[in-house]
Amino acid sequence: MKLIGSTTSPYVRRIRILLDEEPHDFVNLNIYGEGRDELRRSNPALKIPMLVDGDQEIYDSRIIARYLSAKQCRDPLTWNQENQLTLIDAANDSAVTLLLSERSGLDTHADVMFFNLQRERIMTTLRTLAAMVKDGQFERWNYPAICLYCLVDWLDFRDLVSFDDVEILLSFRDRHMDQHWVAKTDPRNS
Repeated sequence: MKLIGSTTSPYVRRIRILLDEEPHDFVNLNIYGEGRDELRRSNPALKIPMLVDGDQEIYDSRIIARYLSAKQCRDPLTWNQENQLTLIDAANDSAVTLLLSERSGLDTHADVMFFNLQRERIMTTLRTLAAMVKDGQFERWNYPAICLYCLVDWLDFRDLVSFDDVEILLSFRDRHMDQHWVAKTDPRNS
């Protein structure tokens, strides 16, 4: 099995943590530099992560997680867990959009509808996720909790949001820093 991605991607990190001790090769690409050609050859969607398992290629973290879950005979996610992932992915997608926009020289703090909508989506979603954490919905260390951990840690790593009013998310992150593979996949060590 081979996982293609980058050490700084929260989407790749969640799969690396999920893979845990599963034998696999990790191909770390700089997808905005010298690794771009490899990405083009590997994944027509030009996304990471990508999993290759024999002849099977899978192009998206959520689908990779489903594939690994079936392969490892884990229970499928509940509808509530699927909704949790939708919220996590929505915030993550908007944050990636803001980061790439900033790196492209755009002022993401300008009063522009597109950026305003991204910031609104992130904060509305984070408040909802914080309420879920407070309600105990992320007590088990499972795939949704791993994804939430990766989102919160990545947002903090990239300094993309203020955690005012959602400090419980940082507490959640801090409680899980000792989970297996979390330290090994920390993007700060890249």
